[in-house]
Amino acid sequence: MVGKPVSKTVNLIKLSVGTESIEDLMHWQRHRSKQVAGGQYYHQTRMWPKRVEEILNGGSIYWVIKGEIAARQRVLRFDEKFGEDGIRRCGIVLDPEVIPTVTALRRPFQGWRYLAVEDAPADLPKGRSKEDPLPVELNRALAEIGVI
Repeated sequence: MVGKPVSKTVNLIKLSVGTESIEDLMHWQRHRSKQVAGGQYYHQTRMWPKRVEEILNGGSIYWVIKGEIAARQRVLRFDEKFGEDGIRRCGIVLDPEVIPTVTALRRPFQGWRYLAVEDAPADLPKGRSKEDPLPVELNRALAEIGVI
């Protein structure tokens, strides 16, 4: 029996703890991918998403850097990983391309959260990835009135 096709897509959102910039995130991921067999980067987490099919239907992980959503990476698959303690964990395998997004303020949270497609910030057009972000005060004011 063939399963019902998935028509909905959902994203993940995660804090990039200790990261100062998108370039810092990319550098850290390149370094980590060299330590993994196959060179593929993955983010390891304790919990498995319950909405795996929706994430794999075109979803991405959106990275929060210094209090703002700043970039995303497409989720390729989920691999089972085991820590040194023998506990099963989830390896979120990511596309190596890090795509800058329009910044959006986000309060701190633990773990990861789901992010609806309609709530996700837009990708920055090619060539605009090096633009200076909006001043924090302006960005916060626009977010408060619902503009971004």
